Amino acid sequence: MTFGQTLPLPGFLRAAVVILSMFCGVAAGQAGQGTAVVPERTIYPGEELLAELVREVVVTNPNLRAGYAAVTEEVLGKVTTRTLLPGRTIPVGALRDAWAVERGATVPLIFAGGGLIITAVGTPLENAAVGDFIRVRNVETGVIISGTVLGDGSVRVATQ
Repeated sequence: MTFGQTLPLPGFLRAAVVILSMFCGVAAGQAGQGTAVVPERTIYPGEELLAELVREVVVTNPNLRAGYAAVTEEVLGKVTTRTLLPGRTIPVGALRDAWAVERGATVPLIFAGGGLIITAVGTPLENAAVGDFIRVRNVETGVIISGTVLGDGSVRVATQ
């Protein structure tokens, strides 16, 4: 194994190499940056996230664990399931959709089939968001039936 003597770089060339490597390092570091949504104040479980409660910040920590909300639109209208601290990222797992129907409230029940539409009134046995499949007690008969929650707060009864 042989080693040869290297030629020293002139001072200005050495400075240019150092500066160029610094810019490349900064550019590489910024390539992975994104945004995160953080609360402006403490947000307690059950609160709905509104635009004035959150803001987007640039992520500067490359070791930040994934699974946080990156853009504001991702969290607006969601309800938090745990306390969110100001300046901390909002885990997506700590959010849920707002309830479309609440347990114990009265909701319209709709059955449609074979050209026939039957409506009744029921009380959900659980809280549910739009699209959830829930159990509902028919107020008039007391029979428990199942159905899907619709966007207008009614429940479409499932056929058996």
